[in-house]
Order: sequence, then C-alpha cells, then structure tokens
Amino acid sequence: MAVRAVRGATQLDFDDRDHMLARVTEMVTEVMDANGWDVDDFISIIFTATTDLVSEFPAYAARILGFTDVPLICTRELEIEGSMPRVVRMMAHVETDLPRADITHVYLHGAAALRRDLARVRALPDTPADDPSDGPADEGRDG
Repeated sequence: MAVRAVRGATQLDFDDRDHMLARVTEMVTEVMDANGWDVDDFISIIFTATTDLVSEFPAYAARILGFTDVPLICTRELEIEGSMPRVVRMMAHVETDLPRADITHVYLHGAAALRRDLARVRALPDTPADDPSDGPADEGRDG
C-alpha cells in the first residue's frame, strides 16, 4: 500500500455557510467516489480557501461526512492578482493501491478550468467550466 496525494477544487457561487458546506461535501465525496476510497483510506486533508470566503471552515464539511479522526486543517490561498475568486481547494493524503497515474483529481464548477491538464474534469450542468461569470480562467495556474 502506497501513500498518494489527491487534489480537488470547487468554486462557490457566493459566500454562504450552507453553500460552502454543500460544495465542499460534493468535492470530497466526488474524490472518494472517483477513486473508490472511504474515510479510513485518508491520512490527512489540507483545505485552502480564497480570502473572499469567510462563512465557514471548509474542513467542517468533512467532519460532517465522518472524517472525525482524520487530521484536517484549513488555510488561506495566496492572493494572486487575477486568480479565480470563491475557490476551495483540497489536498488529501491517502493510503491506496492505485498507481499515481490512476488517481482521479476532481475539479468542480468554475474550478474545472484550473487544471484541465491534470484532472479528469467533470463539468457539472449548472455551472459550465467556461462560464465567464466565474472569473478569469486560471488554467494551469493551480499550483
């Protein structure tokens, strides 16, 4: 069994606690489903949020999902001029037999534009990835 990292990102439409919890829950669940993992496979998760998101800690959504004994931390994303607003990112470390090349990274809603080169993107029907209202396209800029 190897330790692997997986990335995810989602963009919120607005800063609201329930909306934050729903979008982060969706992102974490999609990462789990796409890779066939459950909570016990996770070692830790780092969540970042852009500075325009202040309504709730993203990690709280993972706690609600059952990540009660997995170390979680939230931090601020760098404020880079022109970067996409209202984005929550995650980097999780997991124990898995999947080879690195088979890990599915999940980018949802407007955040699908961040790493088309890395992720198998699932653009959700309610927010197309190229919707200009989501802010500037940061394709490839999501470190």
